[in-house]
Amino acid sequence: MMKHAVLFAAGALSLLASTAFADDRYQSRPPVIVSPDLTAPWVMQLGGGNVQPVVYPRPMARRAADPRMEQPANPQVRQVVQPRGLFARPVVQQVAMARPRYPAIRGQIDPQFLPQIVDYQTKERPGSIVIDTNNRFLYLVMDGGKARRYGVGVGKPGFEWAGAHTVTRKQEWPDWTPPAEMISREAAKGHYLPAHMEGGEANPLGARAMYLGSTLYRIHGTNAPWTIGSAVSSGCIRLRNEDVIDLYNRVKVGTRVIVM
Repeated sequence: MMKHAVLFAAGALSLLASTAFADDRYQSRPPVIVSPDLTAPWVMQLGGGNVQPVVYPRPMARRAADPRMEQPANPQVRQVVQPRGLFARPVVQQVAMARPRYPAIRGQIDPQFLPQIVDYQTKERPGSIVIDTNNRFLYLVMDGGKARRYGVGVGKPGFEWAGAHTVTRKQEWPDWTPPAEMISREAAKGHYLPAHMEGGEANPLGARAMYLGSTLYRIHGTNAPWTIGSAVSSGCIRLRNEDVIDLYNRVKVGTRVIVM
């Protein structure tokens, strides 16, 4: 009887030990952990807490971390945001900006030299041109004591002149043939002028020319609009290209021109 009691106790202890060992085995098993990045696969940690879940870096996160990626590489490109629906995230597109057709001018023109209608009392008939070289204004006489006034560039010191002539010829985008004395004079300064230059945007005579009498003087445009209001020419009267085109369209051959 005693022998059976001992065997029963030993079996019970063996069963309890086996259960405890089984419980310990399952308690030490690491849990299954899902990566914080939902684009990554599930990760089962079999090595305990030392194994960290794999996290795949997001491409957008790398771009945001690099400040150079925030600005377009080309300074002539700007970003335009286009919405794609009420709840959709906007799409950012790079749109090329048009380059200016002309280079920036060297300075701003004083507003007084921009075209405007002014009061002007004169004995000259409407349609006549009066050029005030001292104040750098050209007046196209109108009816009713008015005139259309334009800012001009005039002859530099030593090249001033005064007189009355008529417009004998008009030319769009005129060619330029510098006088021999001008070529020699500029060459002495180290400036070498061409013997002839075709009309165009780079031509010093600009977009239009109105020739005065039989002289070498002209009312013409310019490729240097920032010089309007200054005494810089060799005696010709220059206007901005947009202004000389406007004047050209209002003036006929035979128009009287008074320079004073």
